[in-house]
Amino acid sequence: MMKTIAHRFKISIFSISLIVLLISISLFTFNKSPQNQTLTSKTAPASPLLSKEQEPAVVRRNYIVRFIEYKKAEHHKEYLEQNTKEKFEGSLSWEWIKRNNPASRFPTDFGVVAIDDEAASSVIGEFERLKMVKDVRVDSSYQLRNLLGRSRKERHERVGAFSDGRKRPGKIFTSMSFGDGEENVAAAAATSNQTIDWQRHLLSQKSQVTSLFGADALWSKGYTGAKVRMAIFDTGIRSDHPHFRNIKERTNWTNEDTLNDNLGHGTFVAGVIAGEDAECLGFAPDTEIYAFRVFTDAQVSYTSWFLDAFNYAIASNMDVLNLSIGGPDYLDLPFVEKVLELTASNIIMVSAIGNDGPLYGTLNNPADQSDVIGVGGIDYNDHIASFSSRGMSTWEIPHGYGRVKPDVVAYGREIMGSKISTGCKTLSGTSVASPVVAGVVCLLVSVIPESDRKKILNPASMKQALVEGAAKLSGPNMYEQGAGRVDLLESYEILKSYKPRASIFPSVLDYTDCPYSWPFCQQPLYADAMPVLFNTTILNGMGVIGYVESQPVWHPANEESNLLSIHFTYSDVIWPWTGYLALHMQIKEEGAQFSGDIEGNVTVKIYSPPALGEKSFRHSTCVLHLKLKVVPTPPRSMRVLWDQFHSIKYPPGYIPRDSLDVRNDILDWHGDHLHTNFHIMFNMLRDAGYYVETLGSPLTCFDARQYGTLLLVDLEDEYFEEEIQKLRDDVVNTGLSLVVFADWYNVDTMVKMRFFDDNTRSWWTPVTGGANIPALNDLLAPFGIAFGDRILNGDFNLNDELIRYASGTNIAKFPGGGYVHSFPFYDSSESGATHSFLASGTDNQADSAILGLVEVGGSRIAVYGDSNCLDSSHMVTNCYWLLRKILEFTGRNIKDPVLFSNSVKQKAPLHQDDNQLPSRRTDLNFSTYSAVFGKELTCRSDSRFDVWGTKGYGLQVRGRNRRLPGYKAIDLGRGLNSSADISITKGPKVLDKNKENSSGNKFLGLLYRDDLDAPIVFPSHWLVPAVVAVLGILLLLNFWRIRQKRRRRRKGSSSSRYTNL
Repeated sequence: MMKTIAHRFKISIFSISLIVLLISISLFTFNKSPQNQTLTSKTAPASPLLSKEQEPAVVRRNYIVRFIEYKKAEHHKEYLEQNTKEKFEGSLSWEWIKRNNPASRFPTDFGVVAIDDEAASSVIGEFERLKMVKDVRVDSSYQLRNLLGRSRKERHERVGAFSDGRKRPGKIFTSMSFGDGEENVAAAAATSNQTIDWQRHLLSQKSQVTSLFGADALWSKGYTGAKVRMAIFDTGIRSDHPHFRNIKERTNWTNEDTLNDNLGHGTFVAGVIAGEDAECLGFAPDTEIYAFRVFTDAQVSYTSWFLDAFNYAIASNMDVLNLSIGGPDYLDLPFVEKVLELTASNIIMVSAIGNDGPLYGTLNNPADQSDVIGVGGIDYNDHIASFSSRGMSTWEIPHGYGRVKPDVVAYGREIMGSKISTGCKTLSGTSVASPVVAGVVCLLVSVIPESDRKKILNPASMKQALVEGAAKLSGPNMYEQGAGRVDLLESYEILKSYKPRASIFPSVLDYTDCPYSWPFCQQPLYADAMPVLFNTTILNGMGVIGYVESQPVWHPANEESNLLSIHFTYSDVIWPWTGYLALHMQIKEEGAQFSGDIEGNVTVKIYSPPALGEKSFRHSTCVLHLKLKVVPTPPRSMRVLWDQFHSIKYPPGYIPRDSLDVRNDILDWHGDHLHTNFHIMFNMLRDAGYYVETLGSPLTCFDARQYGTLLLVDLEDEYFEEEIQKLRDDVVNTGLSLVVFADWYNVDTMVKMRFFDDNTRSWWTPVTGGANIPALNDLLAPFGIAFGDRILNGDFNLNDELIRYASGTNIAKFPGGGYVHSFPFYDSSESGATHSFLASGTDNQADSAILGLVEVGGSRIAVYGDSNCLDSSHMVTNCYWLLRKILEFTGRNIKDPVLFSNSVKQKAPLHQDDNQLPSRRTDLNFSTYSAVFGKELTCRSDSRFDVWGTKGYGLQVRGRNRRLPGYKAIDLGRGLNSSADISITKGPKVLDKNKENSSGNKFLGLLYRDDLDAPIVFPSHWLVPAVVAVLGILLLLNFWRIRQKRRRRRKGSSSSRYTNL
């Protein structure tokens, strides 16, 4: 019996020892280096992004070398070789890649070279030193997925550049699904500004989409698209397809040896434009089709393929070009600038606005460019299709205001088009709406006699005809529908009598026209407010280049309208064909009690050089009509200021999503603006009686005496020292209250979120977490408040409301006397999960503080650790009611009994040592993405007129700049509130600027993400596994020693038995 027990005991000890050792080995294996780590989620574990076989074994990557002149490719090659011969003599560090395609017989302005990774910096530096080289960029690739119609089951799965947290091959793009869009119906109803009845009439079963636009009326006049050269950039087309009578040329720009369409997408697009089958008629059957096959059968394309194809389209004198793809990266400069060159060559470009609706701020490039006709989609009830991306354009924010996009909308649901070989089918998407408009454009081009086309038609004049002829829909706002539904016959009438001129789009801003003029009509103007920005597009049909002749002028319609003060910013040069005119509108102080309408016109004079055969300059006067609603200045308690300045988005940096549960859209690219992905929150606050203004400049640039609450939500940037000091003074001395909605921040998790991008052959690592917690902690340090580094997930109930806490952070420090709400959550951060397991052996949920409210003198502060419940992008449950309760407290000192229960009042401060608070990453130069690091503190044109160009209220024009990490500060003299001698040590210190890790001077490329330096290996990656490993080894040694002792005892006892015998 005793032997059996002893034997079992030995086995159990051995088993435990073996288990501990195996755990330690596995932990050490998965934590030994951050370069193979990816984000792990307890709810949805992700497999590693790259296996050992997939990791980058190739040490070369392709780069695009752009030149300032067009020359033969051989000439460019020789130029590089001759001018780098001495530097790289005998070295094979780079190689010219020969491109065999139809464009090779024409001069080019770029070349593709393969460069060794180890020599990349020196080779690129040497190239860019050369006078004839414009720049060197990584050759990005485009990935086109799920363009085609799918089965019912597959249609409900939106697929983009990421799937289950993993990066797909190719350039980052957005979902281009041709599904029927039904999966977005519920979301559309929740996020749109209109009431939508989605029981559409499937008119496509009864009539052709061409007849809905009245194309047969133009056919009867003999206009069928004849002698119009139409370039279709897509997946190709088959030469013997029976639906097309005029396929002029097919070209292949890929690395595959075929001209055929093996996917069906290019064929469908061509059928919508120029098909002649009776079942699925195209708009312009006599159009000359030039099929550019720019995508492989694997749906991959590279920027260099596009550049060559664009060059060939220019050289071949195309009239119209359709591109039914897009993505969020409006900073892919070789691609973007080539599009500008293409439209400057008088090619009318039509492109899909994107299938990322019903979310706002989801416009795709190149459709978001002002020189391109961006097309959204509607259904047969004239409702915005659920899948259609919404505006505004986001490349102007956070330090400005976006343009109105899409330009127009067209039917894009259940449209008939050609199948891959024969027959017809129906598909849906803005990629369908785009060729609908491209077909309309081809038909309109054919209306103008061929001899006069280049005199009259250009990208601006065609857009003028489309937007001025469009039918405005009742219900959608301007950032959903643009000018409205395309009206072929109205545009035809405009073009028949068209004379070259300039115009403004939109040409009217009417606060009484709601909801079309949303968000402007949602909130009236009043005195002492931040300027309201309205960004318009100048369309110059007079020439590819134009200029503003003189300052724009405001013409008030009556005496009261003189209360409006407008400052203007505008394009110095209008090129190609388009520019911008931004209005910065304020009500003068004497209008503080005025209530009524202000009306008048803004005029701006444009001129262009004489056209061919003309002697005098062309002149035109543009008119923008304004009708604005004004109210008396609201009370301070109801005024909320939204901080837009400290927001960073993708591009240029890898800014991750706020909720780590979102696995298929991991980039934060929707703008984080009140009028994009926070538009529902904005509407809610307006309905509750609050007046919400936007601050696009530093915190020194607003007068705190005017506002009840400063609202900081989901912010990623740093803060100037002057901002930290001013905010402390504002809260302590002027009665400004503060509300903060933060997000997760955990360096270990950020390192694990790295992925290898096969386009750029480089590692991408998040620039920051969901929010920049170290920076927020610096800002909140004077008040004794700090956030931690936990990543909390779970549901909790407050005030009988169920709220989802999605990847939020915890409150680590909070002053005594405040009210702190804590709930049990699972901590999915690396350190949190490990600590929980070691402490209890299970994944138990522990209470974490997430909501804190405190009074600071006459001011009030509220902090909450998650912003996902305010962001409509990937919201699970909203917390608008909580925001309202918080604003009642901060603005009017109304204390909700649930939030201010005695049971949650803190007698003692909530405390955590500063060295345990989240720290900044030191392996990248944050100034690449920041508006603070390395930048001068300046109030921009979106602040009040009296502080434009200064450092703000209470600060002199000259002050002390924020220092770059690793660089000396530049002392420009100390302002009145300069904080150079003030050391705030209550939070984590700002990155040591003189002792920064040397890797801090190497950073992610602004546009093309150069290789990251290996991140610092933080102790949590090896310390815990190392300790467990040592324990395991000690247990095994212990077990071995016990066995040895027992063996010696057995030998001793047996020898004694023999002696006794």
